Amino acid sequence: MEYTILGIILMIIMLLYFKVADHFNIIDKPNQRSSHTEITLRGGGIIFWFSALLYFIQHIQTNYFFFTGITLVSLVSFWDDIQSLSNKIRISIHFLSITLIFFDLGLFTLFPIWGIALAYVLAIGLINAYNFMDGINGITGVYTLVVMGSLLYVNTKLQLFTDSGFIKYSMMASLIFLFFNYRKKAKCFAGDVGSIAIAFWVIYLTLKLILVTESLIWLLFLAVYGVDSICTIMHRLYLKQNIFEAHRLHFYQILSNEYKIQHRMVSLLYGLVQIIISCIVVNLYQKVNDAVIFLIIILPLIVVYSLKFYLLNKNNLRLNA
Repeated sequence: MEYTILGIILMIIMLLYFKVADHFNIIDKPNQRSSHTEITLRGGGIIFWFSALLYFIQHIQTNYFFFTGITLVSLVSFWDDIQSLSNKIRISIHFLSITLIFFDLGLFTLFPIWGIALAYVLAIGLINAYNFMDGINGITGVYTLVVMGSLLYVNTKLQLFTDSGFIKYSMMASLIFLFFNYRKKAKCFAGDVGSIAIAFWVIYLTLKLILVTESLIWLLFLAVYGVDSICTIMHRLYLKQNIFEAHRLHFYQILSNEYKIQHRMVSLLYGLVQIIISCIVVNLYQKVNDAVIFLIIILPLIVVYSLKFYLLNKNNLRLNA
């Protein structure tokens, strides 16, 4: 009953937000680098912050660092959705918010300075990777359901590390968002406020699991996004492009834009691949060395990603023919 009521409340909030976004003209206008072609309401991902708010109201004594952090990143991201902000402001707020959850998780007393610095790079990198990958209908919602579902399974079956409801609230927000976004013609896009807020939520839970189990293997729950983002950045650096500017070089963009595969199908494919990876991770946990598991997962993903260059060349030859 709790989650039915939650779903109804989130649905009402989303519908009210549409009226606000329409009134204040909070829209996403497509450009030559976009994967969509029609003007669409932006910022629908604000539903993730509202879901966090509803959870926080019920657990105010235990989640104030997390909620403060997700509020800060959501606020600056929503502002950026409406009016572009400088990278310095955004990254500064991300740094502050990450600091709050590091303090909450006790990282500053557990690791040396170099370990903390590495954790900052990883966390901020994951936030931006999640944001970079939010480019087609359904991909953020579907991938988030898979990641959170994987974390929920571990929490329920393998290692209790948090309140299951904390994970379920994010999943319910994803389902409500997908109802409006996982369509041929999306009613809304997540915007930075959505992709960055849910990325912050994912990072907090993943770090918490890593600390409890003393294993980095759970980073592989983000393997598909991670490999796509890192390899694309390396590709763009090789091309001497500004990695902070919009582009169309992610693997999902090649499939969607160059080969015209339906957005929802590409999003579903990303989700299915991550499900397979998560199942492998769960089944090999504590049975195989962590480093071996990383190799088993990462190397095939890099091979698959390299197909992008073949597809790009093939498409260029077709266009020039």
